[in-house]
Amino acid sequence: MELPQLQALAAVVDTGSFDAAAQALQVTPSAISQRIRALENAAGGVLLQRTRPIRTTAAGAAYLRLARQVALLTAEAVAAAGLPSDAAAPGSGNSAARPRIPLAINGDSLATWVMPSLAALAGEVSFDIRREDQDHSARLLRDGTVMAAVTAQSHPVQGCTVTRLGVMRYRAVASPDFADHWFPDGVGPETMAKAPVVVFDRRDDLQDRLLRRFSVPPLSPPRHYVPVSADFVEAVRLGFGWAMVPDQQSGPLVSKGDLVVLPAGKPLGVTLYWQQWALRAGMLDQVAAAVVTTAARALR
Repeated sequence: MELPQLQALAAVVDTGSFDAAAQALQVTPSAISQRIRALENAAGGVLLQRTRPIRTTAAGAAYLRLARQVALLTAEAVAAAGLPSDAAAPGSGNSAARPRIPLAINGDSLATWVMPSLAALAGEVSFDIRREDQDHSARLLRDGTVMAAVTAQSHPVQGCTVTRLGVMRYRAVASPDFADHWFPDGVGPETMAKAPVVVFDRRDDLQDRLLRRFSVPPLSPPRHYVPVSADFVEAVRLGFGWAMVPDQQSGPLVSKGDLVVLPAGKPLGVTLYWQQWALRAGMLDQVAAAVVTTAARALR
């Protein structure tokens, strides 16, 4: 296998098509097809599913992981050698000019504590951040889509190291008017079964975890789905429904009187971990150190 073939594989997966990959690498679509064909011949199997968008096969995931590792190490070698930013090979899309690090981070961490930890490195590395629920981000590590992730999985994904970050705590909150209307006599199974709830997306089970405290199987009140962190909290503030909101977001609003904490028992805690490829790469280690340091202050 050759470096341009691995670059083509990563570009096809990142952009979703051969044509878009050709534009990214500044070559023809025919050149991309030839590189992928040559790589699949060398690998002895099909590496890409020709779907829309294009995805890797099980074998392709291993080669995608290799492609990302080689790209990161190449970028670091160019930087360490003091070569100019145009030192990338022809047809590489100048991929060696700056390390590119894809990450998977859950929406609540993105909205509260992660971004400041990455800001100091933004001038040295290109981040490709995928928003993914902490319970599902391990899949992106396994298939080579990302190099590191904030995840709820404590057991290391194969080929990864894991570091505990801390606990993100969630409380049931609502607007004062909503709480007065739906819970005038307190929170209980009957009121929780009727009061509307705001849910981030269909993978978000935090609200159901609280509802299971009142009934097994869990209650099924009316639901509003709002899949953007800032808009999710705003929907709760405006009285769409109650929701489980992290302390980092709800605390200031509770202090201002825009939200109230419902008497629904102790907060729910989600322990977060940092998983990254077991690759000796200086920039990836710097990202990890920044995230872990910030998490130590933001999480408990």
